[in-house]
Amino acid sequence: MMPNPRLAARYAKSILDLSIEKGELEEVYKDMLLLQDTFRSSHELVNLLRSPIIKADKKGKILDAIFAAKISSLTRAFITLLLNKEREGNLPEIAVAFVQQYKDYKGISVVKLTTAVPVSDDIKQALLQKLRTERQLQQIELDTDVRQELIGGFILEIGDQRIDTSVAFELNNIRKQFQNNDFIYKIR
Repeated sequence: MMPNPRLAARYAKSILDLSIEKGELEEVYKDMLLLQDTFRSSHELVNLLRSPIIKADKKGKILDAIFAAKISSLTRAFITLLLNKEREGNLPEIAVAFVQQYKDYKGISVVKLTTAVPVSDDIKQALLQKLRTERQLQQIELDTDVRQELIGGFILEIGDQRIDTSVAFELNNIRKQFQNNDFIYKIR
């Protein structure tokens, strides 16, 4: 079964709307975070859900064994609906789509900061303050990552915008300039 982002978005929207209507948005959000994290860490479970060989009732029992005590009754009912409609293979994408739609609904901006070395809490707070004032972002979820191959500098991703000030990026630009400069090649 191939991932279907449009289908995932529709199902995510339906559970988002229902959870808002029932006043259970925060509970369902926590459930979807749990599902998302579980699917990211267990490719075997994702493969099991997408397997055409394993029957839906068996998949339901496995999901119940894993999640029954950890998720709300609304989320359990939603998973049962997916099983009945034979859409359980889309559950990993639905969880991701739900989390994104939740953040959009709540006005939460996701910002990713990638650096060559870990950044201090003071730098994180200064960055958050700057984003609040210059970008008018009020609720910010800051994800940080360390990649030593950047050598220095940082990469900042805000939505679909990317600001790359890493040393590795600059070195790559210099290398490209040398490769594209015919004069330098003729000297050799």
